[in-house]
Amino acid sequence: MSVVLIGDRPVGDGAPVYIIAEAGSNHDRDLDQARRLVDAAAAAGADAVKFQTFTAERIVAETKTRARYLDAILPPDETMAALFRKLELPYEWHGTLKEHAEAAGLDFLSSAFDEGAVDLLHGLRVKAFKVATYELWHLPLIRYIARLGRPMICSTGMASIGEVEQAVRAVEQEGNLGNLVLLHCTVNYPPPFAELNLRAMATMRTAFGVPVGYSDHTPGWTAPVVATALGAAVIEKHFTTSRDRPGPDHRFALEPPELGAMIRAIRDAEASLGDGVKRMAPAEADLYVTARRSLHAARDIEAGQVLDRDAIAILRPGTGIEVRDLDHVVGRVARRRIERHEPLAWEMF
Repeated sequence: MSVVLIGDRPVGDGAPVYIIAEAGSNHDRDLDQARRLVDAAAAAGADAVKFQTFTAERIVAETKTRARYLDAILPPDETMAALFRKLELPYEWHGTLKEHAEAAGLDFLSSAFDEGAVDLLHGLRVKAFKVATYELWHLPLIRYIARLGRPMICSTGMASIGEVEQAVRAVEQEGNLGNLVLLHCTVNYPPPFAELNLRAMATMRTAFGVPVGYSDHTPGWTAPVVATALGAAVIEKHFTTSRDRPGPDHRFALEPPELGAMIRAIRDAEASLGDGVKRMAPAEADLYVTARRSLHAARDIEAGQVLDRDAIAILRPGTGIEVRDLDHVVGRVARRRIERHEPLAWEMF
């Protein structure tokens, strides 16, 4: 059994799904908007709210090279550095947001994109560090985080199993494998369902022996619910206060009512999995009696009469002798008069 503790919350085999509401950069560099995101995550029932901690100058060059999905929402001459400057979460807001999140009953998490971000979050005593998909190949950063000996949640979008192994080994070499959670992910905004490959979660769980979850960028919440049914330990999902807001990540995020609906669906899905033992559920007990068939008198039967097959009906409710005992009832002698449709009982013969 593989379990990681995030604070006092077990994450992994047998534990409830740990649900991260990914605010990301959807704060739009507005502290009140960031607070509203925290409140929405809490109201929806998430376990954690997550932001992103970076500075533009440490994450991207002054270049116009960018992902195609951004072409529809950014001016053609805007550099990636200019975009990232608009999306930075100021360092001085982190403590305020952490306090706000914890007051709302949420864990405060943030993806750290450089060592300075790691130091800031470590100083705030976050319960876990998030490594974004794009940093999976940044092994110096992964080692830097792993040396702290704290829980780590690493997304693995775009990566082959061998590339995931390199990151896992880096964590292991720093003695922190027991604190590692991997998230399967397919990065695009949104990706097609046919390319999600959710069964890769099981592959990674078998290969590395750590809890595995899923970070989702698809519309709606079908994929998170399916991932839950496949054993995801963590679900991460982008959300926003409104998809009409400007910014690159709003349009594929869930709005607050949808986030709540997703979380309810995840909780229903995990509750429905059960323990695998095939037995009657408590909810079925009434129907076990009233809706199953059993043996009844097909007609009035007088005392002393021998029952032939035509004298026995197989009817609901299941209050009579079991149907499987039909052959043992045929040929028996009635001790008393039996009314038509009366359930048959052994003491009648």
